[in-house]
Amino acid sequence: MKNLALLLIGIFSTSGFACSNLLDSELKVLDSSEKINMCEYEGDVILVVNVASKCGYTYQYEGLQSLYENYKDEGLVVVGIPSRDFRQEYSEESAVAEFCSTEYGVDFPMFATAKVKGERAHPFYKKLAKESGMVPNWNFNKYLIDRNGKVHKTYRSKVKPDSELLITAIEKLL
Repeated sequence: MKNLALLLIGIFSTSGFACSNLLDSELKVLDSSEKINMCEYEGDVILVVNVASKCGYTYQYEGLQSLYENYKDEGLVVVGIPSRDFRQEYSEESAVAEFCSTEYGVDFPMFATAKVKGERAHPFYKKLAKESGMVPNWNFNKYLIDRNGKVHKTYRSKVKPDSELLITAIEKLL
């Protein structure tokens, strides 16, 4: 009986049931009623980006999509979370979804519009800010999360998805 208990403990601890506190957050999928817990991505390298469709940095969608395509088979997940905190996002989620797919061919996970700063920030963003010490000050801030569900590094908007700085950090974690 003791061996069975140890076997079960081993199964549960290696199958993702012990999700990190940071990732244990539920997010609604963009323009959908479906919800996903970020624990689904534990074990992957995750790049979380607060995005916007009408920003001077919106062109970064192209680079984010390219990163995702180039590294997804190695375990990179790019996660886009639109925000209206900086007043540069469509008010309708269907417009955000259409814009991302038609203008940039985005097929990385996109979640519902959320607040990313302040008292009313989404709980996931509150955890990101607490762990990293960085609160988004504009659109396209980036949080790089390692395979253990810990923030590895943060990058402000000016750091492009194709920058050597970001790509080197991602490759190191992969």
